[in-house]
Amino acid sequence: MARIERIELRMIDLRPKVLRTDAIQSFVSQETPLVTITDSDGASGTGYSYTIGTGGSSVMRLLADHLAPRLIGRDADQIEAIWHELEFATHATTIGAITSIALAAIDTALWDLRARKQSLPLWKLAGGAKDRCPLYTTEGGWLHISVEALVEDALEAQSKGFSGSKVKIGKRHGSEDLARLSAVRKAVGDGYEIMTDANQGFTVDEAIRRAERLKELDLAWIEEPLPADDIDGHVRLNRSTATPVAIGESLYSIRHFREYMQKGACSIVQVDVGRIGGITPWLKVAHAAEAFDMPVCPHFLMELHVSLTCAVPNGKYVEYIPQLDDITTSRLAVEDGMALAPMTPGLGIEWDWDAITSRVLAEFSRDIR
Repeated sequence: MARIERIELRMIDLRPKVLRTDAIQSFVSQETPLVTITDSDGASGTGYSYTIGTGGSSVMRLLADHLAPRLIGRDADQIEAIWHELEFATHATTIGAITSIALAAIDTALWDLRARKQSLPLWKLAGGAKDRCPLYTTEGGWLHISVEALVEDALEAQSKGFSGSKVKIGKRHGSEDLARLSAVRKAVGDGYEIMTDANQGFTVDEAIRRAERLKELDLAWIEEPLPADDIDGHVRLNRSTATPVAIGESLYSIRHFREYMQKGACSIVQVDVGRIGGITPWLKVAHAAEAFDMPVCPHFLMELHVSLTCAVPNGKYVEYIPQLDDITTSRLAVEDGMALAPMTPGLGIEWDWDAITSRVLAEFSRDIR
């Protein structure tokens, strides 16, 4: 039985390649904690998570001071036991973003290690439901982008075989959102999906009003219309509109998802492996969603989510936002608008360690043995 002997902690800051704006913020930085776990056989696995610009230093201190040291000497294959032990060890700070982001970096590293040692790609190890999934693109739909550019980007994605485009909503007046989305719908026709994302920017009444105004466009969904902790508000909205309500990127516990699904507060689950605490809880949420007959369309992290979306039968879409190109030698494989599950053992991400080393924030680098 191989035991964990070493944990390397690094953090880098990845700047988005394009300006990203939504109803409540601009996304200008991605702090990316990286965790590499090595066992007594000499095998290693690397996992990661992310922030959108704040909290990275707190995540790294939690990893270095409280979580990573607990891994030394543990059987790396006891992923479920390790996850629950680490969650309990931090129960005073759960459920919340900092703890979940830290847990995610460790958990994904353990799954990468397990998959590599078994010579299996993650999507097969985690379920193996299918080897490809449809793609939709977000990178050309940010709130500041002009109508002409929105249309151009959607038409380009459509020509590549993508299934849809996401357009941010939350302009000052609903008429502006309607005009932008109407232009896209007119250009792409009825056979192409348009997703929308409000980034928690509306009140309940405003969300109901805007959903009613936009219903003629046959939207694929309205994402995060309200603050994520307003479950009752989501129930009210979901009952008032035929447009599917999508939630998940700002939920940090499987129990939060359970409440949403049980109460009928959503119809699409967007569980994010970097926010929920790793692959271990991600799979539980996805299987629960299947029991409620809900699709899983995970938020962000396409390089990792392609494998998880392909692992489960209700995985519906992968969100196309390239983010790791500067620090990896692998790329998401796309064929006729479909994201192909990686066939290499592990997460399917091949890290460019020279590029990573040149970007590491030295003050957060730790080597624990």
